[in-house]
Amino acid sequence: MNKNSKQELVTEMHERLTRAKAVFLADFRGMSVGQATSLRNELRGASVEYKVFKNTLLDLAAKGTEAEPLSPYLAGPTAVAITYDDPVSAAKVLSKFAKDPLGKFVLKAGVLSGKLLDVKQIQALAELPSREVLIAKMLGSMQAPATNFVGVLAALPSSLVRALDAIRAQKAGN
Repeated sequence: MNKNSKQELVTEMHERLTRAKAVFLADFRGMSVGQATSLRNELRGASVEYKVFKNTLLDLAAKGTEAEPLSPYLAGPTAVAITYDDPVSAAKVLSKFAKDPLGKFVLKAGVLSGKLLDVKQIQALAELPSREVLIAKMLGSMQAPATNFVGVLAALPSSLVRALDAIRAQKAGN
């Protein structure tokens, strides 16, 4: 690979890292072809780009991006997973493969909106509910006060009617 093609790769990866919401690094040593294919398919389904990239070129591409804090983790065979949409779904897939008892796929680190994540933080991110579930919970929380207010307003006339009926019954009894 000549210098110009390397420069093109670095420029392309720099652009991807600039647009990324989250970037994750992993060591894939010892994975079988079947496992790697399965991982790639699941990541593709979660809208995640998964590439094996030369460490020195990735280090150059990360300069000036939010992924720059990952530089110390660029040692040994490194795969990079980049997501532009939902970091939680990417973390879910990566954590699932990292939990394999054979330990062939090992998470190294990640970056979410410029903040460096260690392996425990990536796993905690993977345990979050999906974006859709969080939005539904938020909408339910926003709707609850309005529903309660309507219930209180509906109860006022019936309370007034019951009070008037009690007064009428009390006067009729005297």
